[in-house]
Amino acid sequence: MEARLDKWLWAARIFKTRSMAADACKNGRVSIGGVKMKPSRMVKVDEVIQVKKGPITYSFKVLQAIQNRVGAKLVPEVMENVTTPDQYELLEMNRISGFVDRARGTGRPTKKERRDLDEFIVPAFLGEMDFDLDDDDDEDEMNGYEDDTL
Repeated sequence: MEARLDKWLWAARIFKTRSMAADACKNGRVSIGGVKMKPSRMVKVDEVIQVKKGPITYSFKVLQAIQNRVGAKLVPEVMENVTTPDQYELLEMNRISGFVDRARGTGRPTKKERRDLDEFIVPAFLGEMDFDLDDDDDEDEMNGYEDDTL
């Protein structure tokens, strides 16, 4: 039995929608044997499909070529996850390093970047000192008044 690649990816719950599965195929994130595949490619039993999601490439072995979506409990009967452990280590390294999918300097700052920015703008030593930034006293002295009584 055979099934379309985009339908199988959706039916096996690898992607949330069939259109997301088709887009992944069109953008070259899905391959079989190292060759990028079209969404209309027919998958067969015992083929290994590589899907690039985020920083890692997942590998799935087709156990059944289905076209209808199955429940989460039945997924192990449809496919086998044969992703290598080094891919999961890569995922863990990205999680530990705090990598953000945002180019530095673009978009909204993270909480840590915001704290660093606040620290840069108002250094800690200024917060400890008590400056009298009241300009009223200076104006009074210029007018000849030394008291606050007017």
